[in-house]
Formats: sequence, structure tokens, C-alpha cells
Amino acid sequence: MSHSNLDIVKIVDAFPYDAVSPTERLERLNQYFHFRTTTHPSITLGYMLPFVAMAFVGLSDWVLDLDSNPRTLTLAGGHDEPTRTAVVQRTMWGMKMTGQFKALEKWRDELLPVYGSDKELLFSIERSASPLFGVVTYGVHMTAYRWCARDSCEDEMEVWVPRRSSTRAKFPAMLDTSVGGALATGETPWECLIRESAEEASLGEEIVRTATDAGNVTYFYISGAGSGGESGLAQPERAYVFDLDLTGLPSGTLTPNDGSVEAFELMTVAQVIHALSNKEFKANSALVMLDFLIRHGAIKPEDEPDYTEICSRMHRKLEFPVH
Repeated sequence: MSHSNLDIVKIVDAFPYDAVSPTERLERLNQYFHFRTTTHPSITLGYMLPFVAMAFVGLSDWVLDLDSNPRTLTLAGGHDEPTRTAVVQRTMWGMKMTGQFKALEKWRDELLPVYGSDKELLFSIERSASPLFGVVTYGVHMTAYRWCARDSCEDEMEVWVPRRSSTRAKFPAMLDTSVGGALATGETPWECLIRESAEEASLGEEIVRTATDAGNVTYFYISGAGSGGESGLAQPERAYVFDLDLTGLPSGTLTPNDGSVEAFELMTVAQVIHALSNKEFKANSALVMLDFLIRHGAIKPEDEPDYTEICSRMHRKLEFPVH
């Protein structure tokens, strides 16, 4: 079944909009607990499903309020970023060891930042645990491309597209952006991009530094098939996007390195669009690829009836503190 570009965006930006589906949004919101901290009692940092929040009943350093409106889970332990991080880490490790949540089975030993309303770092959280709390996460995506020099494809763009390893916990064997990864605590987007480019694609810093910073995309995903954990988890995300023009360099410029990628393939824009419509791309990578195609004029307003909505939903305003 072929999917429209708007269908692709709706898969990733799945949380209902108040202006579009107010009843559906209210029903969805009423399902969740609001995750907060005692230092920021009125600021919601994420949405948590009830069965996740109820796992914190009776735990020290955590306060569950079933009678408030909205219902809340509050991180009460810790007085600064390091001590709050220690509380969250200790609690989630305990839940991993008792097999509490499927999401924790693939413990990553990577800490992701959680920010407050003034962009201050409140604490860091284990990457595999972040979807359970529904907090905003950050990542980088780079699309590497070249202008084809063959007579048969004059002035045609080709994109380096990797296929994810079949052993990966999330979205195994699916197509992806050329390079992508989660932004760890203390990293800048450029630092993350350089690290991920070396790990995933064997690209050196000198080449990566020639990439163009193309801004960011934001969306509100709800976990489902292929996510590698519980379904229905709220996952608001911001991805910093970069373009890397590798025209003139050999086709083997990107090569797998750390086992996360099986192989890279040079695909024409037509092939990329076909793969997108067949849902062959990892969900959020599909949105990033659409953003790339729009910015490079491969998808034009006159040819795409949902152009305005697509662009709007790829730059969603999130209802949580965002750095």
C-alpha cells in the first residue's frame, strides 16, 4: 500500500492537536500522569502512562498523586542536577533488574538531558528509560548526498541511505538517514554529529565539518510497532538536521563501522520517494528525509496538496520545556 507524504508525517507526529481533534486530544491527555519535579511543581516535563506511573507507588524519592488534576508523578529526591540524576538512575536500574519494563531490557548506558523552563539542565536520564517518562529527547540526523556525474543522470541527486542492522532493538533492517543518533548530556549537536558519523559511517571530522546546519524538526511520536518497548508511550522529540554534499567523492565514502548499519546504498530521489511511500524508512527518519526533499525542491508546494500541513507538523510547538 502506498502512503502519502502526510500519512508519513502523521505516523511520527501522532499526538492529537487541540485545534484539529480536541476530543481525541482530551481523551489522550486524560490517560496520562504528568511528570514533574518538586523544584518545578507546576511544569510538566512529560506524559506517563498509568501503568508506568503506578510502578513508583511506595518508592522513596517519588510522590504519586492520584487525586490531583492532572494526576502527577513527582521526582522529590535530589536537590540539584547530579543528585536528581542519581535518584532517577538508581530507580530505573532497580526496575531494569526486576524486569519491570520491556523498554529497559536494552540498557544503553547513555545519559540524555532533561531541561527546565529556563533551559537549565534538571537531570539526566538513561536513554532506554526516557520514553517511560515522556520527556523531550534530542537527536541529530545528517543526509549525505551527491550530484550524479554520469551522463544517464545529469543534474540528478543521489542520497546515501543506510539499512539498519537486523539485530537492532528498534526498527531493525529498516532504511534510515545517512547518520543519526541521540544527543547525550553535555554534547552539542555538532559534537554528536561528528561522533555518530565516525561510529556509523566511518566519516572523519574534516569531512563532517563541511556539512550545512539545516535547522531542526520537532514532532510528538507515540511508540508502537518496532519501537522496541511498551506501546503508547509519549515521545516528543527535537532533531537537529544537517546536509552533507559529497559530490566528487567516491561512492564508498560512507562505510559501516560499529555494526549498527548493514550497508549503505546510493539511491536516486525517485527511489527515496518510492521507499518512503512504502514505509521502508524508520519512522522519524522518514520525516527527516521529507524535510530534506522539501528544502532541496524535490517536493514542491504546487505538487503536494498537503504541503502547508506537512511543513507545520514537522516543526511542531511542544508543550514541554525545550532546549
